[in-house]
Amino acid sequence: MSNDYPTSPELAAQIAEQLSYNADGLVPAIAQQDDGKQSGGEVLMMAWMNRDAVIETLTTGRACYYSRSRSRLWRKGESSGQVQSLIDFRWDCDQDTILMLVNQKGVACHTGRRNCFYNAVRDGEIKPIAEVEISPDDLYG
Repeated sequence: MSNDYPTSPELAAQIAEQLSYNADGLVPAIAQQDDGKQSGGEVLMMAWMNRDAVIETLTTGRACYYSRSRSRLWRKGESSGQVQSLIDFRWDCDQDTILMLVNQKGVACHTGRRNCFYNAVRDGEIKPIAEVEISPDDLYG
């Protein structure tokens, strides 16, 4: 797979216009660790993107999301240093979900775990299945 990122602003805008956003102007984006295979690897997280986040991600080659709680763009790793470098940008047949293959530096989850999907049912109970790798206090101060 060739790395075509970052892209031109014109191509980024064309892609952003093709996507189908919800009533809030957002589209879900899944970040998956690139393992060098066509299918991708570990699912790291899901976040939201608006049109500006899509364009910034495509033109910089670094994951940018939209923070609903802060009502602004959220550049992954801007405060923690745990950046996601874009390897491939895909969208589904309905054009309403994004899949990004990324190279994750460090942990993806704000809890200090490798990924955000650490809760599971085990032995009839809800249990965490991943340990904290780095303290959130160390990530964010």
